[in-house]
Amino acid sequence: MTDIDLKGMGVALITPFKEDESVDYDTLGKLVDYQLQNGTDYLVVLGTTAETPTLTEDEKSRIVEIVVAKVRRQIPIVLGVGGNCTHTLVKKLKTGTFEGVDAILSVVPYYNKPSQEGIYRHYQAIAEATNLPVVLYNVPGRTAVNMTAETTLRLARDFRNIIAVKEASGNITQMDDIIKNKPADFNVISGDDGITFPLITLGAIGVISVIGNAFPREFSRMVRLALAGDYEGARTIHHSFTELIDLIFVDGNPAGVKSILHAMGYIEHKLRLPLVPTRITTFEKIRNVLRSIRK
Repeated sequence: MTDIDLKGMGVALITPFKEDESVDYDTLGKLVDYQLQNGTDYLVVLGTTAETPTLTEDEKSRIVEIVVAKVRRQIPIVLGVGGNCTHTLVKKLKTGTFEGVDAILSVVPYYNKPSQEGIYRHYQAIAEATNLPVVLYNVPGRTAVNMTAETTLRLARDFRNIIAVKEASGNITQMDDIIKNKPADFNVISGDDGITFPLITLGAIGVISVIGNAFPREFSRMVRLALAGDYEGARTIHHSFTELIDLIFVDGNPAGVKSILHAMGYIEHKLRLPLVPTRITTFEKIRNVLRSIRK
């Protein structure tokens, strides 16, 4: 297992689409360059923000190829490898190609609503199927099941290559419990931009960010200041983004951040069904906040 440093701000990359809703690979390459030039610490490819469920296997492979070729080992790449069929994931991990990938991010199985023991055995099978570092992903708002602190800590202690959890439960008490009782070599990563600052003050090592798609330089600076203990400086940046962070999730992710990137001139305002772009009313509010940020 290779060592990987996930301290700081990772960005969950969007997938840009053309007007005809085909993947805009050229723009994807430009977005990766934008991240590399503006202080992003690592990239998360084919996560929730990438609209991964709407992509074909060929599109997914091409996206990974482009990102790996662009990054050229300058920063780590974390690949989303999740699902609700353990057998399928194990087969993919054993037979797939992961060249240029430094770790995988795997979401708690959705829809099936497994018990805590089921969640544990699912991740056990994943950890045993790969030598890559594994980041757990707890997001009960999407999966319908919360992975408890007890289950997370059990996995952290039992499997050497389970190295971190992306926590998006919204339950600060649960996250603090994990931070307080975790092994020294296991880390907690914020899965919500809005609580990244307070979570770092409790001992989290950073965030896998959505807003970082549009503002990598500013948001990564906030994360670095917080990690360095400059809470006043970090708090100022945190507060400057709170309204915008709330707005980008009003009509769902990644609709909000895509509307920002469209307003900034980077991408077409396109998503794939069943997701749709932000409503005009939300988009106008976002543009007003953008104008105030740019002053």
